[in-house]
Amino acid sequence: MAHNLFYNEQTGKHSFFSVKEKAWHGLGQIVEDYPTSAEAIRFAGLDYTVEKRPLFSNALNNEITDLDPELATSKIGVPNFFATVRNDNDTVLGVVGKDYEVVQNVDAFQFFDAIVGGDGIKYETAGALGKGERIFITAKLPGHIKVGKADLIEQYLFLTTSHDGFGSITAAFTPIRIVCNNTLNAAMRNHSNAIKIRHTASAGDRLKQAHTLMGISSETAQGLEELFDHWTKVRITDKQVKKLIQLAMAPNKEVVKNIELGLMDNLSTTYTNIVDNAFAYAMGDPTQTMETTAGTLFGAYNAVTGYYQNVRNFKDGEAKFRSVMDGTAKQRAQVAFDLCLGFAQNGDGILNLN
Repeated sequence: MAHNLFYNEQTGKHSFFSVKEKAWHGLGQIVEDYPTSAEAIRFAGLDYTVEKRPLFSNALNNEITDLDPELATSKIGVPNFFATVRNDNDTVLGVVGKDYEVVQNVDAFQFFDAIVGGDGIKYETAGALGKGERIFITAKLPGHIKVGKADLIEQYLFLTTSHDGFGSITAAFTPIRIVCNNTLNAAMRNHSNAIKIRHTASAGDRLKQAHTLMGISSETAQGLEELFDHWTKVRITDKQVKKLIQLAMAPNKEVVKNIELGLMDNLSTTYTNIVDNAFAYAMGDPTQTMETTAGTLFGAYNAVTGYYQNVRNFKDGEAKFRSVMDGTAKQRAQVAFDLCLGFAQNGDGILNLN
């Protein structure tokens, strides 16, 4: 059974749903209209919760073994480890540590709903694998964010998480419509804009903000599409791009002053390396050579945001998340946005780019 979909003996159904199209395995519920998150959870058989329960081991009591074998063992707790258990059928899904936080299935759907306030997300498929220890959801956003002629969001948005202690919560875009274990594995190998969140105490809060880290929101789609489209038509020279990156990446006013005075020898090697790497990304990355980015103000803005998303090395995913959500990456992106806004409105004179 390559599909590995969970079969619920209580309901007589496989934990999977699909909109309109029947999957290759022919299992699960096929619905005609795009469901709400509440309906999708029910159609996919994901309307169960998971909890951490204490683990115990048997301790042998040799003194009474010969008298009564049934009393020969007693329970001793296993410190710092717990079993994750489905509450609807008491199935053990895995063993986890004390710091592991369960992210409920409904929380996974709230990630999608948070993007557009719960209205407009098109849930395509969802299901549970194994005994329910791993779930997956694929959906489409209600509209496309377009920049010039390029569709930035044209694939499925998917999320998968587990309840067994293996693997992080993962959200990404993929061209694959996930319907089983095999297609989930394929999507995990062929995705973009991926984020990963560990099952720690902050997992729930981070999941609520994950769409911001991925650069997608209803506000972006509605409010910035026209602005970004305009930026694709504003030309900027390579020299001006370099200057914009220098100013955007400047850690303090002293560095900005040195840049404006042309005192480049006063700048640290660490800072100049960051600027050089971001500029190299701007000039050479495939995403920066498209018609909408090459030589455009939009491409200059992407050089800064893309550096933190695709070039900068972070200690781990958590560190990257903190930086992009409320740290250095966010601050630098805001400065770059303001610089681009001024450049588009007033030309290079506003930034003294020359």
